Amino acid sequence: MPETRSTGQEVQSEILDMVRKSQEAVVDAIKLLADAVQSITSSIPTPNLPYSDKLPKPEEFVASGYDFAEELLSSQRKFAESLYEAIKPLLGAKNGAAAKKGATK
Repeated sequence: MPETRSTGQEVQSEILDMVRKSQEAVVDAIKLLADAVQSITSSIPTPNLPYSDKLPKPEEFVASGYDFAEELLSSQRKFAESLYEAIKPLLGAKNGAAAKKGATK
């Protein structure tokens, strides 16, 4: 069994590494695009939209979304752990019943 666990951890590590590298590539591409667009649009005046000061700033929007996702994931983990605890007696009873059936008197 330890081999399966380490293999699983290796696969997870490789996946996370691939995700990180692809994210870095996307960020680099977006930086290049933003620089190109900024050089073209720097002379265009920025419109003053009504109530734009009431909108969340982009960094606040991102932080809020991830805070929500963290709470949701935490809630789902607690739910899954509670479900496991609820069925745990059945798992033990099944193993215990099988052991009792096979036992000789």
